Amino acid sequence: MSKQELILKNAFAAALAVADPQKIVPVYLRNIFPVGEEPQGKCLVVGAGKASASMASALESYAKTHWPKVTLEGVVLTRYGHHSPTSHIRIIEAGHPVPDQAGMDGAREIFQLVSQLKQGDVLVALISGGGSSLLTLPQPGITIEDMRQTTEALLRSGAPIEEMNVIRKHLSAIQGGNLARVAIANGARVEALLISDVTGDSPADIASGPCAPDYSTYQDALNILAQYQLGEGSIPEVVLRHLNRGAAGEIPETLKEDDVQGAQVRNHVIATAYKSLEAAAEYVRTQGYDPVILGDTITGEAQAVGVEQANMARQYQQGTGSIKSPLALISGGECTVTLPAGVKGRGGRCSEYLLSLFNASAGMENVSGLAADTDGIDGSEKNAGAWFTPEIRQVAQDQKLLPNDYLDKHDCYGFFAQLQALVETGPTLTNVNDFRIILLD
Repeated sequence: MSKQELILKNAFAAALAVADPQKIVPVYLRNIFPVGEEPQGKCLVVGAGKASASMASALESYAKTHWPKVTLEGVVLTRYGHHSPTSHIRIIEAGHPVPDQAGMDGAREIFQLVSQLKQGDVLVALISGGGSSLLTLPQPGITIEDMRQTTEALLRSGAPIEEMNVIRKHLSAIQGGNLARVAIANGARVEALLISDVTGDSPADIASGPCAPDYSTYQDALNILAQYQLGEGSIPEVVLRHLNRGAAGEIPETLKEDDVQGAQVRNHVIATAYKSLEAAAEYVRTQGYDPVILGDTITGEAQAVGVEQANMARQYQQGTGSIKSPLALISGGECTVTLPAGVKGRGGRCSEYLLSLFNASAGMENVSGLAADTDGIDGSEKNAGAWFTPEIRQVAQDQKLLPNDYLDKHDCYGFFAQLQALVETGPTLTNVNDFRIILLD
């Protein structure tokens, strides 16, 4: 393993470690429930997301030591393969990114449990990225197949996750703050712990904000569909009819700020992409690199972002930037991949970004890069992402692999698989969006 490969992979590991639910959940529980102020009455734990099962496991371990008299119960939904061991909180695995019946059944059970809370009870919600698909409980008249068809159309359109969630909130009986609405109507206290995978880290956007006041409207949802030319033929008629009725005021809006005045509802963002970027920056600094954090809100088409960051790296190498020692350009956010009709593609936005970076940085010496999704799954395959070093570039040339051919087919997985340059972690049980790093030696 070359020095550059080791640094790339260790930087990614540092980014993951600071977002580990087993480490951060206990810290926040101590702050939310100080000694002597443990939950009283019923303590119901619910949740949804790729990290939520691990969060539940961490909460149980903490409660066993610090809340010995508190009885825990509840249900948490997570993606298939993201299970963590628990004793009192039931873990249900379900479909992601396209919802399935297991998720819908689990969401209905969560809704029913929250509906049974009483005055003085505590609801602890463990929310992380992926919850929007997993916590699927459609409004009356909308089926799981309607939700699945809508989600697939949005995924293919290239719409960013925040815009996708505006639509999903307004089709859901549980998201857009509706879960908290039920709890506070019964007099319960709501404490939501959130691991953010969205740019901006707004509680309303993380897993479509089941416990947070929502800033969006039914009309916003209709405008987004119009922007991506999604209408009859791609979106079920019942969905369009529901959104139009909401925009006309015939259906109640999602939870708003005025609805939580005087209620005991708090949302705690306990892990973010930026904290992970800072951890990676601190690591590369120990390896002699000057880190430059480009931000955690970088979005856009994955191929375009790859070209943009390759140009930025080229400017640094040519002296238009201020480079006095080896440099590490670190960024986060969530790119998109728009698939043309008839193209299935293999891989995901991280692999596609990286191959675009690889292609656009051809001819540059001493450039290495890694891009990976912090949940461990990048798109359609089982890898988290991919990486390259000058040595990998040479292997690609020896094998006569042409990046443009793979970019045109959106088969970035196939390109890096042939080079044995995939990042394969398995489910990381956390999720703070995408991680990208470029080393300039």
